[in-house]
Amino acid sequence: MELNKVIIAGNLTRDPELKNISSGVAVCGFGLATNRRFTRKGEDESQEETCFTDITVWGRQGEVCNEYLSKGRGVVVEGRLKFDKWQDKEGNPRSKLSIVADRVHFMSKGDQGDTPAGGRSAESSPVSEDQVPF
Repeated sequence: MELNKVIIAGNLTRDPELKNISSGVAVCGFGLATNRRFTRKGEDESQEETCFTDITVWGRQGEVCNEYLSKGRGVVVEGRLKFDKWQDKEGNPRSKLSIVADRVHFMSKGDQGDTPAGGRSAESSPVSEDQVPF
């Protein structure tokens, strides 16, 4: 059995970028920061670590994200992991793990990132993933 499903909540690290691929399908990209707070055994002070993740949203949902989201806004993203490998200009191998969103839930502006907003949510339709322009 194989399963590739991700649900992650966080805040946008930058404003969304919307582009259209050669077929005319919209693709939106943005960064997401997710914080984890923890206390190490034997220590009194809590620690925090931040995970930065690139998100890709296709089709109409990407257009909606570009229209309504901005840096700092909270979202819950449901989607799948995608692993890309390529060579940079110098020929060095590079790789990146990102999330392709199936659904993005917008947080209300007062939320601290714990619950989705009661209103806005969008789903993307399956599309061909040509070269992503991000």
